Amino acid sequence: MINEEMSGKVCVVTGANSGMGKIIATELANKSATLIIVCRIKDKPQEALNQIISKTKNPNIELMITDLSSQKQVRELAKKIKEKYNKIDVLINNAGCMSYGYVETPEGIETTLATNHLAPFLLTNLLLNNLKESKEARIINVASEASKSGKINFENINLKNEYSSFKAYAQSKLANILFTYELARRLKNHKNISVNCVHPGIVPNTKLGQGSKLFAKYISTIPKSLILTPEEGARTTVWLACSKDMQNITGKYFYQNNPIESSPVSYDLEVAQKLWDLSAKLTGL
Repeated sequence: MINEEMSGKVCVVTGANSGMGKIIATELANKSATLIIVCRIKDKPQEALNQIISKTKNPNIELMITDLSSQKQVRELAKKIKEKYNKIDVLINNAGCMSYGYVETPEGIETTLATNHLAPFLLTNLLLNNLKESKEARIINVASEASKSGKINFENINLKNEYSSFKAYAQSKLANILFTYELARRLKNHKNISVNCVHPGIVPNTKLGQGSKLFAKYISTIPKSLILTPEEGARTTVWLACSKDMQNITGKYFYQNNPIESSPVSYDLEVAQKLWDLSAKLTGL
């Protein structure tokens, strides 16, 4: 039986080629959403598209290939979406990376920060007018409890010459939460838009730490009872996108369908404003 829970709703999911992103996209397609899946070309996105269509029998799925670490490509993505869709009902900023070694993008931004924070910051802002056209729009940013060891290094945002993969990742995930809260505050007069973020749990079976001995060693120290499958990790994001219980709930951080507290610095209004200003400068907004 076809589930039409999300029929007529336009949903954008980044990082939908594998892992949680692919599961989230499949669940939304199962609920009859019109879907835009955003993937990188090197990760066989056409194969993911075909598998989602085959599994869900939903033909209303479009693939848009984008390297989210590139601001130029993010702008091109937003332009393509806006040209084809007048409104967006759900934007899920799921794509993420952890760079094992210091790498800069063409814009001179450290890759983890560029992909995990600046890409959703830029894409969300570029699509805001389309989200405002929805009767009830939802923005969902996939963050992480790694944020609790994070710090926004304003004097050295790229962490150049003191680079650590985990430090860069934690900083980017803290930035996700600060961005979520600040955007919710800025949209307080737009009652039709909610902005929330999610900790999916510890989900090692993704491409995030693939090929890293350091990551594998870290995962080996975690009790198996705390490790989730990608399906389990995706559930809260799907719930945030679809649940009627989430109407008019904004500016929260969720884990397993419940709001939880984020790190104390994530509630600092001055840090949030400063990060917003820096992000706007780095993305040319």
